[in-house]
Amino acid sequence: MTDKEILPENHPRAESLKIRHTLIEGFEKGIVAIAGLIAHGRGEAFDYLLGEKTIKSAYNATKSAVASLLLAEKPVISVNGNVTALMAKDLAFLSNKTGIPLEINLFYRSRERELKILRELERYGAKNVLGVDLDYRAELEAIKHLRRYVDSRGILNADVVVVMLEDGDRTMALRAMDKKVIAVDLNPLSRTALAANITIVDNIIRTIPLLGEIYSEIKEYSNKELKAIVDSYNHISTLKDALTHMAISNERINEQLREVNLQIERKKEQIKNKK
Repeated sequence: MTDKEILPENHPRAESLKIRHTLIEGFEKGIVAIAGLIAHGRGEAFDYLLGEKTIKSAYNATKSAVASLLLAEKPVISVNGNVTALMAKDLAFLSNKTGIPLEINLFYRSRERELKILRELERYGAKNVLGVDLDYRAELEAIKHLRRYVDSRGILNADVVVVMLEDGDRTMALRAMDKKVIAVDLNPLSRTALAANITIVDNIIRTIPLLGEIYSEIKEYSNKELKAIVDSYNHISTLKDALTHMAISNERINEQLREVNLQIERKKEQIKNKK
């Protein structure tokens, strides 16, 4: 059976199913850890509650994140297997466009997997990828697992670090080192989301392209204008807004019920026409 037969374009969950298959392919390539498949399912559940769209508070958080990156002296974007499997092309484009290096940092780390992720990013044109050259390997003292290994040219000396699909330990360790942490996390109650300076409660497949779009819009802003954008971010309000949205109002439930009933009626019509 072909992928087209498994994932017909008119399937109501076609995009979500494509993402799952992309991650499975990433696992088969050795880029995604098997635990990464489980982690994706958890995030997908939160995205479903979010309505699979970028809500206003997430957009504003993304704008504040871009302003922070423009004000930073040594920003870096941390990437792992899932992020690479899903967004390698967009990550390479964003990094090259902004001049911000990507740094490979893995919880389930192996030399083979590091190099496969590096090759995948470079295949899409990424010019500045850190975290693989052993001559520049350093350690974060505040954590014990394999994510403690960082690049001395990147995360170790960065002032602003973007983390996506992150574990809370390293986020808190980075904060303890007085670094500004920008997190992309679909779970507004995770340790990462709570500990970060700025949390974007959104899916990386929407956030990464949006970072590039906003960068183009505000890259010429003065430092005063950029600081105003950063200062407009309210951490607690952002997380609360995401939770409120996930609670799902009666209006949203009724809207989804109408859509499901409409799909049932369409299928009835299809069955009737085939007779």
